Amino acid sequence: MTFLNFLISGISLGSIYAIIALGYTMVYGIAKMLNFAHGDVIMVGAYICFYAVSRFSLPPVVGVILAMLVCTVLGIVVERLAYKPLRQAPSLAVLITAIGVSYFLQNSALLLWSSNPKVFPAFFTTESVDAAGKTVTKNGIQLFDGRLNISYVTIVTIVVCIIIMVGLTLFTAHTKMGKAMRACSEDKGAAQLMGINVNGTISMTFAIGSGLAAIAGVLLCSAYPTLVPTTGSMPGIKAFTAAVFGGIGSIPGALLGGLMLGVIEIFAKAYISTQLSDAVVFAVLIVVLLVKPAGLLGKQVREKV
Repeated sequence: MTFLNFLISGISLGSIYAIIALGYTMVYGIAKMLNFAHGDVIMVGAYICFYAVSRFSLPPVVGVILAMLVCTVLGIVVERLAYKPLRQAPSLAVLITAIGVSYFLQNSALLLWSSNPKVFPAFFTTESVDAAGKTVTKNGIQLFDGRLNISYVTIVTIVVCIIIMVGLTLFTAHTKMGKAMRACSEDKGAAQLMGINVNGTISMTFAIGSGLAAIAGVLLCSAYPTLVPTTGSMPGIKAFTAAVFGGIGSIPGALLGGLMLGVIEIFAKAYISTQLSDAVVFAVLIVVLLVKPAGLLGKQVREKV
């Protein structure tokens, strides 16, 4: 049962990585740029939800919706102010700008919310009254006489990940905006000649990715309750690794890469070393890219020179 506990924990962590990786893979697939500020949008979403629930006593669902709205607007503003003017600039300029936006968001969070760690409230708990009349709080379910423990956060995370992946796949395949995104991904010039608003499509991509980042931030802090201005930095890097692992630009690749990365990380912590777990994760990535440079589900594209 210990193995199953580790496997379920890995799938839960990998689901969070997969949701975050969607933001990277969608932006890269359409705008052909790496938005390294995406991890800090996760942090902003977590803080908005934290203050909405803790300070203003709003219901958790309202806090999540508010975080999604704020992060969606933030994603659009960042794209319009920082990335849109660099549409024709070299990729290095865009990369440096993304790093600059990341530092701007982190330091803004330090000024607004300080560097003191905050404990994220427990959303996914249930209360019941035992035979003695005492209130008992549960944060999960126990199976096989307590040998298998599955937290409510784990269940919600996996279910939310599946819903998002299915919904996003249907959105890109069957809606007008989704088809516009796929057209821009193939050839922005040809898409513009066919009447597609390329700038609007890219802004919509940032909006969707940032809204999903807010959900990932809430799920991440629900599983790991400590909240600081650098909350999204390491998960953001690992989610980017997951996107590259699965094949950046591929939605199924983001799911596969995130799940595999989460499982590898948890098993590395359990059976190798907690200090070396990150090294193991990145070592596996290097090996995969040496064997399959485009990622597990990525496609190699030949460019004429």
